Amino acid sequence: MSAAPEQDPRRDPRLKGLEVYRVGGAVRDALLGWPVYDNDWVVVGATPEAMRARGFKPVGRDFPVFLHPETAEEYALARTERKAGHGYGGFEVHASPDVTLEEDLQRRDLTINAMAEAPNGEIIDPYGGRRDIEARLLRHVSDAFSEDPLRVLRTARFLARYAGRGFHIAEETQALMAQVSESGELEHLAAERVWVESEKALGEPTPEAYFQALDACGALSMWFPELSGSALTPGLAAMAQVPEARPHWRYARLVSALDDDQREALAERLKLPKAVARLAAHSAFTERFLAQLITPEAVLQWLSRLDAWRKPEQVDAQLALVEVLAPTQQAVLRQAWREAAAVSPKALVEAGYRGADIGKALDRERLSAIAWVLPDAKT
Repeated sequence: MSAAPEQDPRRDPRLKGLEVYRVGGAVRDALLGWPVYDNDWVVVGATPEAMRARGFKPVGRDFPVFLHPETAEEYALARTERKAGHGYGGFEVHASPDVTLEEDLQRRDLTINAMAEAPNGEIIDPYGGRRDIEARLLRHVSDAFSEDPLRVLRTARFLARYAGRGFHIAEETQALMAQVSESGELEHLAAERVWVESEKALGEPTPEAYFQALDACGALSMWFPELSGSALTPGLAAMAQVPEARPHWRYARLVSALDDDQREALAERLKLPKAVARLAAHSAFTERFLAQLITPEAVLQWLSRLDAWRKPEQVDAQLALVEVLAPTQQAVLRQAWREAAAVSPKALVEAGYRGADIGKALDRERLSAIAWVLPDAKT
């Protein structure tokens, strides 16, 4: 799985004399036959001063990671961690030339992520990652897994990536995930970190596995209580209607079965980007709109709710959803939108309308334009 000698970054003169290993996801995905886009490197036996002297740029405050001055790939000094507080960041990091590769790998979350590749291509696998790849198993490296609550979400995310290849979570790891959920440690995660992991999971091949895994270990009720219980099944079914791996659309469909208050509460708890929360609200409104009688008045209300006149791209986005949910309505609604958008406020001003009368006249003209397109609208 190693790069050709002339391509191996470890042949860089800056790294001469250093003990450098390719680690983590690059090793895992190469063994799985997945494309490898990014490399992570561990340097054993070095000091921060030695890395800076070779031109590497230090980044991060919590542990010594350095960027290659040309490739910008990350080179981290071998390190260990000790739990010293709550949440994802509650760790004390120890990095020194005395830390071994095996000690560095032991602090990782899953065995499939705790492998390294030596310069000669040898796979260093002290915790059975290769065996677990063959067994299609997501298994924690050590009981230190339970010290970092984010690993509950990460494990669920890896399941979303690999479930289609037959992977499942080991029973003992499921038990640890449940233990972390029951401990209350998940409450100390930053909402932004929860959303980052969830957004990544929503882009994986089987995103439903992420939420099912969180539900199974009790984590869903902590951060996604609106989806726990009976609301999860219709949410996952709606999410499956998104034809492509588009994370924000998948989220919008996932929460489409919730009422407005529930959806807003969830968006606030996760501190969602405004664009994501708005897409979810618009999509839910579109679904309700399609479930009623499609009258000119309903279409005008729908367009107004989407702020169509100022942000026409929001209508185009929802028409894509209409094509999925009600394909027979898509063409007529697109034409109705075109006709309504063609109504000119300037022409009404030139016709003598002033003040609030302009808005009333716009509504009348747009309604008339829409009615011309769908005089015989049906459900």
